[in-house]
Amino acid sequence: MPNWWLTPLAGAAGGALASLIGWPLPWMVGSLLTVILLRCLGGLDLREVPGARKGGQWLVGTGIGLHFSPAVLQQVVSHGGLLLAGALFTSLTCLIGIGLLRRAGCDRATAYFASMPGGASEMVNLGQRNGALASQVAAGQSLRLLLVVLCVPALFQWWLGTPPALAHAGGNVDIAVLALLLAGGAGLALLGQRLRQPNPWLLGPILVSALGAILLESNPSLPAGTSQLGQWLIGSALGCHFGREFFRHAPRFVTLVLLATLLAMLSAALGAGALGWLGALDRRALMLGMMPGGIAELSLTAEALALSVPLITGLQVLRLLCVLFLAEPLFRLWQRLHRV
Repeated sequence: MPNWWLTPLAGAAGGALASLIGWPLPWMVGSLLTVILLRCLGGLDLREVPGARKGGQWLVGTGIGLHFSPAVLQQVVSHGGLLLAGALFTSLTCLIGIGLLRRAGCDRATAYFASMPGGASEMVNLGQRNGALASQVAAGQSLRLLLVVLCVPALFQWWLGTPPALAHAGGNVDIAVLALLLAGGAGLALLGQRLRQPNPWLLGPILVSALGAILLESNPSLPAGTSQLGQWLIGSALGCHFGREFFRHAPRFVTLVLLATLLAMLSAALGAGALGWLGALDRRALMLGMMPGGIAELSLTAEALALSVPLITGLQVLRLLCVLFLAEPLFRLWQRLHRV
């Protein structure tokens, strides 16, 4: 039998248990933790189901885009300057990780790209191109995402006291429209993948479904349970990246990355509080959007806590673009200045 057949079963069991105890994002966090525990403590060689993470991102991205509307888009655009400032501030929190890792003896390229809050695969590629250790860059990016997924939804639910309600409410399930949006999202994702664009299976469906939600007057909604299905696929796949060797390798590096991520989250929260005084945006949404996590995870958290999904998605997309466009040029400038 293939070595991935047990992974979705373990993830489903963990998701169901987390849902029973009322954990936020239960099907993502529960499946993620269960797969990690079975790999680390049980010694099981669970592997990722082929295409599972892409499929989960496709469903989740479509659901995220359906939260957009002309009125919401106008609000997001009207606060574009504030959102850009928040995205830039979040990107600058990487300085914390760079400082800690450099003091611990990491080379400049590895410390830089392991600390940058961008997509893991993109940062590994940029790091390899600039002489970084790909294994440590991947480990740093994975640990940051793991800590954010485990901590941020729980902390925000504890703070806001809002029970999970992941279904996209307020719309109607129009099968024909949804089939068109899902097909369009998959097509754009395949094109983005071919062109080697960052995170195509999430950003492509978000763009297509957001355009559909803005242009259509039917306010379409995904069927109940679709978000949970996407969470389960993503969480089970993410868990397969962690095992005993991962945590045993360079324990000091792991500790420093976790500490840097916690400090970056605290800095982002303080920065969001300061930016909140400058505009009329909900500080809670601004704070969640500035967390150094992933688009899917934080947008799902916003959906669960009834915060502005388009605002948080916009912040995360802007942050990703800032990192992708600025990370390598700034690193090469740093290299040149160091040689002077």
